[in-house]
Amino acid sequence: MAGAWSQDLVDRAWRFAAGAHLGQTLPGTDLPYSVHVALVCMEVMAALRSRPGHDEDLAVACALLHDVLEDTPASVEELRAAFGPAVAAGVLALSKDASLPREERMTDSLRRIREQPREVWMVKLADRITNLAPPPPHWTPAKIAAYRDEAGEILRALGEASPFLAGRLGKKIEEYAAFLEPAGR
Repeated sequence: MAGAWSQDLVDRAWRFAAGAHLGQTLPGTDLPYSVHVALVCMEVMAALRSRPGHDEDLAVACALLHDVLEDTPASVEELRAAFGPAVAAGVLALSKDASLPREERMTDSLRRIREQPREVWMVKLADRITNLAPPPPHWTPAKIAAYRDEAGEILRALGEASPFLAGRLGKKIEEYAAFLEPAGR
């Protein structure tokens, strides 16, 4: 439904995601992985508030469920049965294809995301905003730079979906440069 998200759908998607990610933690922390899911959803909800007219149910459900196919045993069929074909297709597009060589995964993922409604694009933008937190201590400067460059690729490919999220991601990319400086580590 355009212009509003369903509280019942959010409840079902949140419970599904929390159950699927149960026992997982944010890398390098003791926090439950569901913190990441909630932060991505919060970014998407803020973007929806900034510019009405989107399919908010699709955006919020995909935000809550965006990592269940990639990081848990949940299947596309389970998502389709529980949330319908549009949500299942969106989450599938947001999931990297592990059968591809690592260097091809992001390009493939961005191509598949661009075939989806803009609400799915927004989830990828929100995901990278959330992931541009301080990098793990074991990351090398080259890995940090590559992750930042990949964020720029995401912004260029998907930024038109949401000026609000594009602005947030652009700022996060600028701030992430501090982790490449010796004092930033």
